[in-house]
Amino acid sequence: MIRICATAAAVLLAFSRLAQAEEPVKIGLVTTLTTPAAVIGRDVQDAINLSIEQAGGKIAGRPIELIVEDDTLKPDVGRQKTEKLVRQDKVDFITGYIWSHVLLASRKSALDAGAIVISTNAAPSDMAGKLCDPNFYTMRGQGDVMSMALGEELNRRGVKTVYTMAPNYAAGQDVVKGLQSVFKGEVVGQDFTKWGDDPQLDFSAEFSKVAASGAEALFAFYPGRATAFMTQFEQSGLKDKVNLYSVYTLDQIALPALQKGNAAGALGSVLVDYWYPDLDTPENRVFVAAFRKKYGRDPSNYAAAAYDVIPLIKSAVEAVGGDLNNKAGLRAALEAANFKSVRGKLTFGRNHMPLDNYYALEVEAGPDGKWHMSKPSLALERGEDPYVANCKMPGAS
Repeated sequence: MIRICATAAAVLLAFSRLAQAEEPVKIGLVTTLTTPAAVIGRDVQDAINLSIEQAGGKIAGRPIELIVEDDTLKPDVGRQKTEKLVRQDKVDFITGYIWSHVLLASRKSALDAGAIVISTNAAPSDMAGKLCDPNFYTMRGQGDVMSMALGEELNRRGVKTVYTMAPNYAAGQDVVKGLQSVFKGEVVGQDFTKWGDDPQLDFSAEFSKVAASGAEALFAFYPGRATAFMTQFEQSGLKDKVNLYSVYTLDQIALPALQKGNAAGALGSVLVDYWYPDLDTPENRVFVAAFRKKYGRDPSNYAAAAYDVIPLIKSAVEAVGGDLNNKAGLRAALEAANFKSVRGKLTFGRNHMPLDNYYALEVEAGPDGKWHMSKPSLALERGEDPYVANCKMPGAS
């Protein structure tokens, strides 16, 4: 009888493991696939599909099921799609979220349902501080830190006066606040322009104010709208009057279109980023080469962050032996980030925001005539956001 029971238990365990191996790891992706901002969403989706392909389509022996939803750049739509993913599709992880206002509208639906959320881009200040959560992680540093790095670069260059322009939503406010927190000179003017699915695309009035301000530098943040912004900057004649500095604006999505449109105002401008295509790590070389081969274009920083999501999830699921019900184990493994990132070593802060190195880069025409980012120099090492002190989840102070 004992032998029969032991044999039955072994058979049941084998069947249980077989059933578990056949169940997919469900990953929901909320991104923007319509509106002009879809060019960013495409990069995110393409990078995740490439990463899944390179993982052999499986995690811990279980197939990966990717469910993609379009937020249409609207917070209410993003929330509805998030609710579908957790209630109807019952996903194990949700990733994506390019825009802070979409993430802020969606966060409660996802986290209250117990889903683990890994943002590929959006990292609003509230979610780094008072709204931090054990089940929330982001693949890019909180929005202030990029502009804090740029502020430090302005200080090194001896810039004394700056005018700021950004869209009027959570991320736009965060990046301007980040710049102001470290810049030692004077902000002589500031504009927040209309954003959303019907954004302001005529900046002539703002550029006139920049010219009249006498600022020696213009700071700009216009993700997904670089063509309109840079074309008008070129036409305004400001290039010969102010030096342009930007974050989340000039990237591998924008530069080909700007070069095609001969928006030469971009040349010589300075930006700051945690990643660039020539970043010299083994994983980045593989990623960039594979992305170019598969899609025929350079990946953007949005793609680089999204590409890292799959190996991060893979490292966590494998650490718990494929047991997706082991939430504590999954969280500990995600925090450890025991995988090889395109950026080298990915380190999360206590609020689950990455502590990245940030590089100052200059836009120039390469030897082949192609506009690219060059002359990298370290602007900020292991940058940490100022909101972590407001994060009260275990492990944070």
